[in-house]
Order: sequence, then C-alpha cells, then structure tokens
Amino acid sequence: MAVQQKSADEMVNRMMDAKVSQREIPGVYDSLSKTYDIWGKLAETRARNRAIELAEIEDGQNILEVAVGTGLGFYEIVQKNPNGTNIGVDISRGMLQKAEQRLGQLTAANYELKIGNAFDLDEEDERFDVLVNNYMFDLIAFDDMDAILREFSRVLKKGAKLILVNMTEGESLGSGIYSLLYRISPKSFGGCRGVKLSDRLEKHGFEVKSREYYQQLWFPSEVILACK
Repeated sequence: MAVQQKSADEMVNRMMDAKVSQREIPGVYDSLSKTYDIWGKLAETRARNRAIELAEIEDGQNILEVAVGTGLGFYEIVQKNPNGTNIGVDISRGMLQKAEQRLGQLTAANYELKIGNAFDLDEEDERFDVLVNNYMFDLIAFDDMDAILREFSRVLKKGAKLILVNMTEGESLGSGIYSLLYRISPKSFGGCRGVKLSDRLEKHGFEVKSREYYQQLWFPSEVILACK
C-alpha cells in the first residue's frame, strides 16, 4: 500500500500548527515592539548569541537578516561587518522603528533596514553570503514553510550559510509551559510554538551542519547551522 510516511517530528508538529495568521502578525508585533526587548534579553539571548557565533562573519560579506525584529542580533552583525552589506527585513513597522533606534547608536554604521516579507524578498538571486533568521518559522504554518525556504535558497550564494533560531519542542523540565500557554492563548508570546526545521531544510537541499538546543527561562530554542 503506497502510503506516504511522515516522520515522528512532523506528526507532532502537525498537532501544533500556527494559530495566528500571517495577516495578524504585523499588528501583534507592532503591539509587542515596545516591550519585546525585555523578553528577548530574558529568554532568547543565549540562542541569539550562538547564532552570531555560528555565522562566523567576515568583514566585507553580504549579510541578510530576515525578521530582524528590534535589532538585537543585527546590531552585532553590523559591528562585525562594517565594510560589507548588512540588510535587515521585518514585517512589523513597530519592530523596525525599535531597530532603527538601536542601530542609530552606532557611528557611521553601514546598514539598511526595511519592511519586507519572507515569502517574497526584494533581493537579487545568489546575493548573500549569510542569511540569519531568528524566531520566525515558529510563527509560520507548516504548509507555508517550503515557500520561504525556496526564497531563502534563491537569495543565497552557493555554499552560503543559513542560520535559523526557532522556538522548539521542550526537552527539559519546565519547558512545556510555553506549549501549554500557546494552546490556551496563541498570541500570548507573539504566536510562537515549538517547531523542528532540520528535516525540512534537508528536503530543500540544505546541508545541516549542526542543531543545538538551548533553554533560557524555561523557553526552548533550536539553533541550526546549514549550508546551501
């Protein structure tokens, strides 16, 4: 019997598909933008810092961060790449305004921040050496993820690095509280739920070099390094 087999991870993920629509996300994050940095520093710092380490940024590279948010990670990217191209894209104007305030503290910094959509990036084919994406796929419906990964592949050079940070399924005591909160009130933490992206990346031709698990304030994150 020709029945398509699904991995255990995918079966679990299907039970927790996105409950906040793409149409709602800009408004949700506009509302969260004033206080997001508090949460980001309390629960996401270790994973975000590790993502920057894995990127191994070399000055002069072309770097894109999709879902740049308030610029917590982008600030570090711009400092490490003063002579390169640094572009940050986000769907929320409120988050971008906070990022502009943060990056404005740098003197003569080389960067561009702009409204953009991960499904249709306004960038040339094979332009970027590194693409960083923090806490976005945990907002995306499973049926929509493939379109974004195709777009990421399109704008990355051959051999380029893709760094993903996502809320993931908890592996330690206490981490399950966030999945419970998502079931009760999906917008409580910006619409994020646990996902695992390694298998899906490989299906799109990316070579997954590493997947690391971090937990901070019981909040579970995966940090993935992949190459095109």
